[in-house]
Amino acid sequence: MQLLKGKLAIDFMSKRRIAMVFSAILLAIALFALITRGLNFGIDFTGGTLIEVGYPQAVELEPIRNVLATSGFDGAQVQHFGTSRDVLVRIAPQAEKESAQLSEEALAGLRQQNAGVEMRRIEFVGPQVGEELTEQGALAMIYALVGILIYIMVRFQWRFAPGAVIALVHDVLIVLGFFAVFQFDFNLTVLAALLAVIGYSLNDTIVVFDRIRENFRKMRKGTPVDIVNTSLNQTISRTLMTSITTLLVLISLFVFGGEVIHAFSLALILGVVVGTYSSIYVASTATLALGVTKADLMQTKVESKEGDGSMV
Repeated sequence: MQLLKGKLAIDFMSKRRIAMVFSAILLAIALFALITRGLNFGIDFTGGTLIEVGYPQAVELEPIRNVLATSGFDGAQVQHFGTSRDVLVRIAPQAEKESAQLSEEALAGLRQQNAGVEMRRIEFVGPQVGEELTEQGALAMIYALVGILIYIMVRFQWRFAPGAVIALVHDVLIVLGFFAVFQFDFNLTVLAALLAVIGYSLNDTIVVFDRIRENFRKMRKGTPVDIVNTSLNQTISRTLMTSITTLLVLISLFVFGGEVIHAFSLALILGVVVGTYSSIYVASTATLALGVTKADLMQTKVESKEGDGSMV
C-alpha cells in the first residue's frame, strides 16, 4: 500500500490472478460439497409437523430441546411464539412414523417435563409444499440474476453486466457451499438471506462500477488496469465502512438473537464478507477480462438544432 498526495494507492489488480485462483478453489469446494453432500433442507422445504404449545409460566428453550432430543426428535426447531410462555416446535418427518404419531410422541415428551403443557394447534406440512418452495426459491434467484444482468447492461455497458452477474453467482455458490460443507439447516430464512446478499453485493458492485465509468471518462492517461485501481482506491473507504457497520449488526444478531436466527445471520455475515471481496476482485477483474476500454464509455457528440455541438 502506498500514499500518493495523501491518497491511497493500493495495487489491487496486481493480485487479481491470485484472487482468481483463490475464488476457483472456494467454488470447487462449494460445488463438490453441493453435489456430494447437498443442502440440509429444513422443515420449510422437506415438510414436517408444527406444534404450538402453551406453558403455565415462562420457560427456557434449551431444556425443551433437550427433552425432544431425548424423545427421539433430534434437530427439532424450538422458538418462542408471541410470549415466553408460548412455544412453537417444528419436527422433521420420519419415514417409519405418521405425522399424527410424531406429534403425539412429542407432546407426551413435553408433558413428562411439565404436566401443565397445553396443546394449542398442530399443523402438518406435506413434502409437496416443500418441493414447491424449493422450486420457487430457485426461480426467485434466477429471475433476480436475469433482471440484474439487464439492468447493468442498460445503466453501464454490456461488458460490465457479465462481471456483476459472475460476482453474484460467485457469492451465492460460496454461501451455499458453506452450508453444504457444515450441514447447517437450510430454511426459508436462509433463502431470504441469500436474496439479501444478492442485493448487498450488487449495491457494492454498482458503486465501484459507477466510479470506474466516471474515471474512464475523466482520466486522460492510464491503462484500464490503472483506472480500475484508482476507482477501487477511491471507493474502498466507503466499502469497508459499510461492510464493517453491517457486520457489527449481524454479529450482534448471531450472538444475541437466539438459535432461531443463527442460520439467517450466519448466511448474511458470510455473504457480506464474500460480497465485499467479489466487488473488488471478481466483478472488476471480469470486466477487465472482457476488454472494457475508454472508447466504450466515452460520451458521444451530437449536433443540436442550432448547429452547436453538445454532449449526450
